[in-house]
Amino acid sequence: MLYPAAVIVHVIDGTYELFRAWFGAPHQLAHGKEVGAVRSMIRSFSAMLSRGTIKYGGVAFDHVIESFRNDLFAGYKTGEGIDPALVAQFELAERATTAMGLVAWPMVEFEADDAIATAAHHLEMDPRVTQVRITAVDKDMCQCVIGERVVCWDRFKDVVLDEPAVIAKHGVPPRSIPDLLALVGDTADGIPGLSGWGKSSAAKVLSTYGTIDAIPDDNTKWTLALRGSDRLAASLRGARAEAALYRTLATLRVDCPITCDLDSLTWRGVDRPALEKICRELDLAPGTVTLADRLIVS
Repeated sequence: MLYPAAVIVHVIDGTYELFRAWFGAPHQLAHGKEVGAVRSMIRSFSAMLSRGTIKYGGVAFDHVIESFRNDLFAGYKTGEGIDPALVAQFELAERATTAMGLVAWPMVEFEADDAIATAAHHLEMDPRVTQVRITAVDKDMCQCVIGERVVCWDRFKDVVLDEPAVIAKHGVPPRSIPDLLALVGDTADGIPGLSGWGKSSAAKVLSTYGTIDAIPDDNTKWTLALRGSDRLAASLRGARAEAALYRTLATLRVDCPITCDLDSLTWRGVDRPALEKICRELDLAPGTVTLADRLIVS
């Protein structure tokens, strides 16, 4: 297969896309089932594909909310509180994504973020790939950024975070993001962080030491001047095991068993019969899903 000079692969957070659609689009029933989020998502993907924004892409979904991390830490995020009408749309969203000719990764043991990290890791090593564009907004995805080769893209604001932008936004380079989240916590994922540590103090310390393991227990041995360093050092000294666990929770896996090579992620058009079936399930007229003349997959 011949590839263009610039090969940009989009690795999309399908869970975020569906949640955003759920909260941003009107709720709609089709055949007695709530389908508003999927209808909105499919229109959004249709627009990207029609504009030629995505020529190579995969979409990761949390098929179930819980993952291996819940076995490591009881306080890790669960599906509690998520509207069942939204949860019921995940399987339909995955099928819709596949019908549109995009690779879908429905994650069970791992999380969607792990699938994204895995794909970015493998694609970054492919010399044919010019850039991997992680289409996600979660701060934990910033750990995947590598220079300008692997970046995060907020497609709704059209903001790209390369490595200098990650440092400017979070105060640490991508490799230190898991350590930052371990110290500060991440309420979205149920990671509590350590007492007394805020984003500013954690970023300043990690910008000097890089990792939690390298931070001395004794603050008098710190090579940076920081107010409250005695309190911060004491907090870390008494919770090294917890900090290590939190960092493990915040570190994305790059070994998910998914198909993510460049050839498999090449968009060749939609599966027209499958897409028409999805449209009937959604009470969505097929003509409203505009995909130019690329309806060539059977």
